[in-house]
Amino acid sequence: MSFVGKYQLESQESFEPFMKAIGKVFFFFFSPRTGQMYVVNFILGLPDELIQKGKDVKSISEIEENGNNFKVTFTTGSKVLVNSFTIGQEAELETITCEKVKVGLK
Repeated sequence: MSFVGKYQLESQESFEPFMKAIGKVFFFFFSPRTGQMYVVNFILGLPDELIQKGKDVKSISEIEENGNNFKVTFTTGSKVLVNSFTIGQEAELETITCEKVKVGLK
């Protein structure tokens, strides 16, 4: 099973309470080559004004895989956020709040 592809947000019921409650967002990636699921988490702590803006915005996520290399592109309105990483290596990723975080992906 692969998550490679392009995904468009269709609905987001209870978005505001969900974003306030979690404080973290987890992205799951399955590599058909290794047969393993990988998890990337971002600690967002989004300010209320960003949560309000995000309620009505439709986003598109695109996941690309080339071996152990992944590229994830999030397009939300006019903002495009691109993060690339390699399984087994530390990577610096950018959050939606433009903060840089270092993650290790195994």
